[in-house]
Amino acid sequence: MSFRPVKPLALRTGVRWKIAVAIAAVGALIAVTLSVVVHNAARISMLDNAREVQMERLLFAQRMYETSKPKEPRFGTKINDPALPAQLDQLMRDRRRGTFVQEHRNGGPPDVWAAVPLANGDVLSLHIPFADRSTAIMNDLDRALVIGSVSVVFGGCALGVLIGGQLSRRLRKAAAAAGRVAQGNTDVRVRDAIGGVVRDETDELARAVDALTDALNERIEAERRVTADIAHELRTPVTGLLTAAELLPPGRPTELVRDRAQAMRTLVEDVLEVARLDSASERAELQEIALGEFVERRVRALDPDVVVRVVHDSWVNTDPRRLERILGNLLANAAKHGKPPVEVTVEGRVVRVRDHGPGFPEALLKEGPSRFRTGTSDRAGQGHGLGLTIAAGQARVLGARLTFRNVASAAAPGGVGGAIAVLWLPDHAPTNTGSFPMLRLSN
Repeated sequence: MSFRPVKPLALRTGVRWKIAVAIAAVGALIAVTLSVVVHNAARISMLDNAREVQMERLLFAQRMYETSKPKEPRFGTKINDPALPAQLDQLMRDRRRGTFVQEHRNGGPPDVWAAVPLANGDVLSLHIPFADRSTAIMNDLDRALVIGSVSVVFGGCALGVLIGGQLSRRLRKAAAAAGRVAQGNTDVRVRDAIGGVVRDETDELARAVDALTDALNERIEAERRVTADIAHELRTPVTGLLTAAELLPPGRPTELVRDRAQAMRTLVEDVLEVARLDSASERAELQEIALGEFVERRVRALDPDVVVRVVHDSWVNTDPRRLERILGNLLANAAKHGKPPVEVTVEGRVVRVRDHGPGFPEALLKEGPSRFRTGTSDRAGQGHGLGLTIAAGQARVLGARLTFRNVASAAAPGGVGGAIAVLWLPDHAPTNTGSFPMLRLSN
């Protein structure tokens, strides 16, 4: 038993939220750090002030104790208080006065102690809880720090959304422009698409994509010109070869020569057509036709064995010659690589061509038609892979969309019950000027 590796779970988030979370996290860290520092500094300052005040009170009480008769501790002071903290008790043994802040485990306000040694060896001490007013001040300070920290976090998050949103919009515009370039619209400039006044790394990326597009376009155009020139130069000798083959005496060798010469001529013509389509110089010549009737008539002329079914007829403005070329190539591909019966269905502006063969190869389904690629071994045959390439190119000239998919079938070998090519015609095809026709709106 084989086990398929489990793909790790990928969490997809936008740049906007990543920047917002990062700024909010940094703001929260800074706010918490500053809050802790300010809280501790304020508490230490207030406690130090309380200790100084406590010592002044104790010294005043000491003078009153030493000058009064009889000697009695006053103002809340005590002689040899048994609750005296050990730290102060050690200072008293060293005959040194001092203060001490005694914290309570229950979290209540601390006690502020002050103690002085007397001449007779006794210890005069005073302790009172940390002032309620000071505790209220600390609570107010803590509340202000919490509010400030929360405000910083939300403000940082809003700032991150604002900054990240602008960057995200620029990246989305760049991606959309790059997508249009990938679809063949080489006039699109990514740098112009993103716009903006501020210059950042996004502009550098856009310039790099534009430079890459220009380089690829130059290379593709050079290859197209070379291909077209070679095909054009081969056109004359191939025509001469075909003419000479017609003069050969009848026989099997003559048929083979004529067949190969005709195949070479077809290849040259297909290569020239692909070169013209790649140059984007082709324009549609529009005519209004009844799509169902047109398809049925042309398919019958191309292959009488094909089953034609018109579900819903529709009038369309399109180029009949190019539409017939697309149909012919799709039917030829189905005849070469598929199995009968071949079915053509017309429904509105949609034309479907289906066979019952092994289906389209995975590479074609993922990447689309590619010249000189005839498919995998289960769909291999004669040809050079130009038929579907030309069909897709002619569809682009018509402003149509040509898609490919396989029919799932549990009963068929490999689970594929045939291939379907779907031609989606638009409401109006581009005219011979490269634009779409103007429509008159009726009241």
